[in-house]
Amino acid sequence: MADIFPLEWISRAEERISPHVHVTPLTHDTDRDIYLKWENHQVTGSFKARGAFNKILSLETWEQQSGIVAASAGNHGQGVALAGKLVGAPVTVFTSQNASPLKIDKMRALGADVRLVPGGYEQAEAEGIRYAAENHKTWVSPYNDAQVIAGQGTIGLEIARQMELMSEMTVLVPVSGGGLLAGIAAALAGSPQPPRMVGVQAGASAFMHALFTRNNQDNVPDLPTLADGLSGPVEKGSVTIPLIKSLVDDILLVNEEEISRALAFAYHVYGETIEGSAAVGLAAVLTGSIKPPAIVVVSGGNIQPEIHVQVCARYKEMT
Repeated sequence: MADIFPLEWISRAEERISPHVHVTPLTHDTDRDIYLKWENHQVTGSFKARGAFNKILSLETWEQQSGIVAASAGNHGQGVALAGKLVGAPVTVFTSQNASPLKIDKMRALGADVRLVPGGYEQAEAEGIRYAAENHKTWVSPYNDAQVIAGQGTIGLEIARQMELMSEMTVLVPVSGGGLLAGIAAALAGSPQPPRMVGVQAGASAFMHALFTRNNQDNVPDLPTLADGLSGPVEKGSVTIPLIKSLVDDILLVNEEEISRALAFAYHVYGETIEGSAAVGLAAVLTGSIKPPAIVVVSGGNIQPEIHVQVCARYKEMT
């Protein structure tokens, strides 16, 4: 599998970004035999900083200084804004007018020029790509980029150092455009006992699931979801599509009730605040779709506070 996405790319990414990101904790719930990789403890509160730093630090100076453009539901935009700030590059982020106010505020606090676009992520991405091309600026995709994928793959290297991997384990990774899933799968593919790789997506916006199972994303509903960071279609021809088809065993869907319960479970049982997008892997375990031992990648914690309070209050009694 090394020829599909060389491990060396991910190792170089780790060297490049290590001064700027955290090695996040991995804990073991012995009662349920679940290992949890807490990327909500990452800088900016999300794994997205890894890929953003690797991409932006690998750019030529003129590419940085021309201005960086991204589209984001919020987490990628924060990572790009922070990395852009480090290198002194102006950053413009296009996001849906319906995006989380918390994430919009955080992107702006990091210095990004945030532009709200009517519609969902698909419209924001299209506008960002158009703006970057017309104004000769550097486009930084949240997933359709080898350097971004390599940066996200550093999570896999950390997991492999933090625990002993076994072939009977399943690694559960949130998936939307597929950069996180492809990167971690590539990082773990060469392990002595590679675990089973499974992506998990919200059923309300199951575009990558459709691509994985039927090779197209035609007529896929794009409905509101608590997992807002996993919404929207995948860019046509994305490099993540063949990577996921080659490296991933399955993609599962979870519904809004299951995501909500997992989010509340993380808070009441583990004392962790996570966002809906980060709860999908845990949801797959709690529903019994995946049997332990399992490794759950908890991708971020940037949730609107009032939404978190409401969801957790709905499920007060959890064990």
